[in-house]
Amino acid sequence: MLESEEGSDNLAKLSIIGAGAVGSTIAYTAMLNSSVNEIVLYDLDFERAQAEVDDIGHAAHLAGFTRIRTAKTLAETVQSDVVVITAGAKRKPGQTRLELLAINDSIVLGMIPEILEHSPDTKIVIVSNPCDVLATRAVIQHDLPANQVFSSGNVLDSSRLAWILAQRLSVSVRSVSAWVLGEHGDSQFPLWSQARIGGIPLLDFVGYGRIKQSELEEIAQQVRTAGASVIAGKGATNYGIGASTMAIVEAIVNDQNVVLPVARMLDDYLGVTGVALSAPTIVNASGAAKSLLVPMSDGEKQLFKSSSDAVRASVESLD
Repeated sequence: MLESEEGSDNLAKLSIIGAGAVGSTIAYTAMLNSSVNEIVLYDLDFERAQAEVDDIGHAAHLAGFTRIRTAKTLAETVQSDVVVITAGAKRKPGQTRLELLAINDSIVLGMIPEILEHSPDTKIVIVSNPCDVLATRAVIQHDLPANQVFSSGNVLDSSRLAWILAQRLSVSVRSVSAWVLGEHGDSQFPLWSQARIGGIPLLDFVGYGRIKQSELEEIAQQVRTAGASVIAGKGATNYGIGASTMAIVEAIVNDQNVVLPVARMLDDYLGVTGVALSAPTIVNASGAAKSLLVPMSDGEKQLFKSSSDAVRASVESLD
């Protein structure tokens, strides 16, 4: 266990289930940001988890003040403020997220009762894919509130969209405000009607000739396939999801009331009920507190409904 003399001002405890590329990067990002006071990393492969903890710990003197340790059992996640689940089968090149469903459903849903036994009030963020389907299943199967168990949704995809738009338009990525809504998967879509560049509607840039209408679908497809492209090149995605997951964790432990496109179970959101789907959502100490209605074009509303149908079909395939 590592602990500095200064310590972190935030006394929150973060437990991460899964010490693969994603889980270990989330842990490293939390340590660099001093986002929490304690990190627990759990994996069935204890030696792998211990090696990751040691490697991260070797940077603590230079970059962070967080305690980090390895857990041999889920009992050691006791009194966690947030539990992030990344465990599951790794997505292979050419494999869709939905093809992982049967395997990861058993893994993720199987551990949630034990997690809640030790940390009944914890907020659970599901990153394992297909994350929206797993979040939906977790809420239904374990009769849990939608604010407590939800998925990372399209926080990463929205960040990818901002990066691509910034490159296309030669502006700072911080000047881009754009959301990807719906499924974290093939049926996702950018909310073009509400995208802004420095406060200017993106579609006005189309009118100025800075970007062509025909490029919008090309960009949407680039975002949609970004994860598969990275996996094909290096075997896994980890940096983007590490940073986006920590944005969610920090919103919870610091009670930030940040609006993020996480996927919580919806209840009559644009007519959609009973599936977890990414929509602008207030994230604070209570978790995924409330989904906010956002103006959409008729076409975007239909895309949202189609995306909900895709997630629902996957959920029902396991019944």
